[in-house]
Amino acid sequence: MTSTVPALGTRTAEGSALQAVLLDMDGTLVDTEGFWWDVEVEIFASLGHPLDDSWRHVVVGGPMTRSAGFLIEATGADITLADLTALLNEGFEDRIGRSLPLMPGAARLLAELHESGIPTALVSASHRRIIDRVLKVLGPHHFALSIAGDEVSRTKPFPDPYLLAAAGLGARPERCAVVEDTATGVAAAEAAGCRVVAVPSVAPITPAERRTVVTSLEEVDLAFLRGLMTEMR
Repeated sequence: MTSTVPALGTRTAEGSALQAVLLDMDGTLVDTEGFWWDVEVEIFASLGHPLDDSWRHVVVGGPMTRSAGFLIEATGADITLADLTALLNEGFEDRIGRSLPLMPGAARLLAELHESGIPTALVSASHRRIIDRVLKVLGPHHFALSIAGDEVSRTKPFPDPYLLAAAGLGARPERCAVVEDTATGVAAAEAAGCRVVAVPSVAPITPAERRTVVTSLEEVDLAFLRGLMTEMR
């Protein structure tokens, strides 16, 4: 975890029920969910195992160990989890080194949150080596801290990453707005007690209590996020 945040409890968005915004990375801020699948397809093709396209919904949004483990078991490929994880990270880094498109509305939302002084964290199941590469494009100044999947004992769908992010920003989880694109990430945020905005990328997500579903980040701004907290009162 990297952080530039003062001690716990010293930093909140005063005057607003919204204390912090916690953002997922792949598929939420950067259009990379397809990159992961493309890399998985290429690696398993080289091992002589085609991937069923229906598995894409199974592996999206979760920790790499879960996704990689599922694909090894489903295909019977002769590769260890450690070796596959290394190949996946290397293949993904190669792709984002060539192109890293942002999701529509991402740059505008990050700029608005930064200019308004809203504490913001990047919370991803991707490994630190990947997050640090993506941060160079997103702008590290937009985030007070970032949390990687290989820095917590339990990553999404467990609540740990979001609880850690809220604590690191000195915010109460129920006063945090989380922006996610997958059911796995939504489950983690909701288990942490956060208010969730879902922007589905690969698989559909249905609205629910404490969960608002939108079609694009272009629908999300600071007024929208603050409004979610007002609705909770």
